[in-house]
Amino acid sequence: MRTEEAVKFFGQDIINSNGMELEKRYMQHGNTSAFLHSLKVACVSYSIAKKLKLKVDEKSLIRGSLLHDYFLYDWHDKNSCHGLHGFTHAKTALENAEKEFELNDVEKDMILKHMFPLNLKPPKHKESVILCIADKIVATCETLKINIFKYDLAIIYM
Repeated sequence: MRTEEAVKFFGQDIINSNGMELEKRYMQHGNTSAFLHSLKVACVSYSIAKKLKLKVDEKSLIRGSLLHDYFLYDWHDKNSCHGLHGFTHAKTALENAEKEFELNDVEKDMILKHMFPLNLKPPKHKESVILCIADKIVATCETLKINIFKYDLAIIYM
């Protein structure tokens, strides 16, 4: 299955959720919304697993990747209480995701541990490790304004 097809197939309910609508309003890195960031991370996670021919739970990999930053607030707001965002947002994302979606242990671990090594607990599952790597690749590219996609993800998923 092609990457964008897999993300749609396994993540359509998440992509269409009210929380993801909120993510479209919040900037993540540079001028990239949290929504678009989550889509990019899901695509890169899936691509890493495919390129390396890793046996993974594809559904969990995509769903955990889509929800890894489901914290649902503007972390750039200096008047908010999210000053330690890098250390706390994974737990908030997990709490929010659990309210809206049925999550398995792999997805929970992915969301909670995606900031490793900033958050000290290491990932338990290979899907979690893949997410850690994909998130850092995408965040770096967004910050440096490097486009690693051949197509516009926003058009495909909106």
